[in-house]
Amino acid sequence: MDWVAIADDDVMSLKAAGHILNQRQMRVSALKSGAALLDFLKANRPDLILLDVKMPGLSGFETFQAMKERTLPGEEIPVIFLTADESQEAEEFGLQLGAMDFIKKPFAPGVLALRVRHTIQLVRLQRNLEAEVERKTRENERLSLHVVQTLAEAIDAKDAYTKGHSGRVASYAREIARRYGYPPERQREIYMIGLLHDVGKIGVPDSVISKPEPLTPEERQMIERHPVLGARILERIREMPNLSIGARWHHEKYGGGGYPDGLQGTEIPEEARIIAVADSYDAMTSRRSYRDVLPQSVVRDEIANGKGTQFDPVFADILLAMMDEDADYQMKERESR
Repeated sequence: MDWVAIADDDVMSLKAAGHILNQRQMRVSALKSGAALLDFLKANRPDLILLDVKMPGLSGFETFQAMKERTLPGEEIPVIFLTADESQEAEEFGLQLGAMDFIKKPFAPGVLALRVRHTIQLVRLQRNLEAEVERKTRENERLSLHVVQTLAEAIDAKDAYTKGHSGRVASYAREIARRYGYPPERQREIYMIGLLHDVGKIGVPDSVISKPEPLTPEERQMIERHPVLGARILERIREMPNLSIGARWHHEKYGGGGYPDGLQGTEIPEEARIIAVADSYDAMTSRRSYRDVLPQSVVRDEIANGKGTQFDPVFADILLAMMDEDADYQMKERESR
């Protein structure tokens, strides 16, 4: 049953509107002032509010503004103003505030009932549509994340000593972004960027990636091609244009001298600067064919010493703070071989 609250200081109008809506099987709550309506809304949520414009104390417009200040986005209750005022300016002002409609008094029973019913149905349909779009968006995001995670696992599998590397880099980068002040949507984006930062290694021979001995100059060139290869792959994903940022520039250095483009400072995109420090941290806190996980103090010194040369000082400081909170050194690669 649809539920309508009516706020009007005119008792006759209250009774008339209540009678009309009751006859159409609508539940009605009658209130005699704007203040009473505001108090009523503390514990009740009708489907629609009929609000008289001219009332002693708080006017209808003032009551509506107070309602908006107390309501969270997405939880607004639709309002139709009741008025005997023929002023076009008043009607324009009410609609600008966000009212759904105006109904002139005295109102025709059929018109009142139809406008109320249609407004409730319209708002309900709109919210159902928004909920469905949001649900589909979440489904698509979950599907995209699953595909990306699977691809990242395939990349890491090229080297037995990098299992889980992409996921850890993505998690560290997301936490750095959160502490820096990124909103949730951008945090999710940088997580995806982190997952795929090494995608270019698909084009590097396994024998080179997993080689325990020092690389030859030719093999080093193969490795240093992976940022460009990765960017070329990810640039084709038009739905997520920023994915290629981490892949191409996570080996650039804040002070210059990195690859593939020799960028420095703020020339390097912010996301890539975050990925760079997260990537280096994980490389030092993971097992390799030639060494075990480095002691936390050694890793901390490397990050601190790289501020301004290898790493953006801001993001390096955030990671150092994360390390200082990690007294038991839990933030590292932990899987058994």
